[in-house]
Amino acid sequence: MIAKILISLGVLVYMVLIPYLEMNASHVFNPQWPGHARLHEVWQLTTNISLGLVALWLTWKEERIQMAGVISICVMGGVLVAHVTEGFYDGTLLSGNIAKTVLGLELAAFIALVVVLLSIVAMVTERNRALR
Repeated sequence: MIAKILISLGVLVYMVLIPYLEMNASHVFNPQWPGHARLHEVWQLTTNISLGLVALWLTWKEERIQMAGVISICVMGGVLVAHVTEGFYDGTLLSGNIAKTVLGLELAAFIALVVVLLSIVAMVTERNRALR
């Protein structure tokens, strides 16, 4: 049960929290962003919401914690890869509406790392439970 809760908490970040934070004038409705960039933003949000629904279904209906964990790691690991490589494309995690750090990491990177770690812990916990 603990693995299911850990996966679900992580999924809620990219399925609910991030869309809530980005469906406003700083992202989706930002008039300074080209229309094509906004399209990509909505595409990313709807893809992540869809993947979150699949991960929750895998977790609670199919009891496939490992696969749900992989999905969450892919979604939020992508945030970490984008952050680490932002110097190559002049990107930034800072969006103007949230500019905080936690333990020296930008807040978005910290949250992404937490979700990845929650997923790993859930997967290890489930594996250990299955081996008993």
